[in-house]
Amino acid sequence: MAKFKIATPAGVSFSVAGGGYDDEMKDLKHLDAEIVEGPTDEDGFIAFCQDADAIYAKGIRFSKKLIDALPARVRGIVLGSVGVDSVDVKAATERGIPVTNCPDTFIEEVADHAMMLLLATHRRAIEQDKMVREGRWREGRPALLQIPRIMGQTLGLISFGHVARAVAKRAKPFGVRILAFDPFIEELVMVEHGVIPSTLEEVLSQSDFISMHAPARPEVEGMLGEEHFRQMKPTAIFINTGRGPTVQETALIKALDEKWIAYAGLDVLEQEPPGNNNPLLSMNNVILSAHTASASSRFDPARKRHVSRELALLLEGKWPMSCVNPAVLQNTKLRRWQPVSMERGPNS
Repeated sequence: MAKFKIATPAGVSFSVAGGGYDDEMKDLKHLDAEIVEGPTDEDGFIAFCQDADAIYAKGIRFSKKLIDALPARVRGIVLGSVGVDSVDVKAATERGIPVTNCPDTFIEEVADHAMMLLLATHRRAIEQDKMVREGRWREGRPALLQIPRIMGQTLGLISFGHVARAVAKRAKPFGVRILAFDPFIEELVMVEHGVIPSTLEEVLSQSDFISMHAPARPEVEGMLGEEHFRQMKPTAIFINTGRGPTVQETALIKALDEKWIAYAGLDVLEQEPPGNNNPLLSMNNVILSAHTASASSRFDPARKRHVSRELALLLEGKWPMSCVNPAVLQNTKLRRWQPVSMERGPNS
């Protein structure tokens, strides 16, 4: 039996083909550690992880009940994703357990995808393709003659984290004016990126493209509702590559159906996968993708290697690098080792 047990629910995350934990074990080889799969039901996993030293969280919801039942020896909960909505971070914080994610692994891919949706919706790519295939060649140009060019338009970003900044960098060469709303980011940071700090009302009312990047946190669930879509231009295009639950989907559907806004490009939905009766599936003014913005050939290896590094640091008794509840670190037995600022909580 290994010295350290890393407990994880059985099965792969993100439905990525291929099993095994070779990538996750790369930084654990010098440690006497093993990743052991357990039950995928809550009570079964609680019983299974009573001798665990760390948790590799995937596949199931890590509720307050589950977290409260973790043994005191657990040094951290490690996620292989940017989003941490599958873990009750508040409960983990109350227990003094660090929770880590992969904040910088998929930034470029998601920003690319957001720009793809922006361009595809603006130039009506799906409609244009359909016209050609249906022998309606001559209808394509008249349809686009009603649409302004991108240069000179305004892009509004809701939240200004890593992905939004990467989107701003990509959008700048198209000649757009960029606004951003984020009450948690210093305005000087936005200015340094060539972005105008704005209120939410300014972003909604002035933008021709509105790109949603708010993370999955309880305080932003249902952040955009009917009142917000009514503030948008009737020609506006709404893009969401963040999280589905940050938007009240019934309000978005109503806005698209009643032409409060013109179009939407959505990689995320309130319920995933959507039910067959979801009106978005039959709307001609919507382009959808299956929560795939982060996907690329480096997706699985990169996030698994990040998980490996975080697990190794925890088992070595060190602070992890990507702690989403850093206030707990100073009160653990883990020691700070970073020689420079990591710009996260007490690390800064």
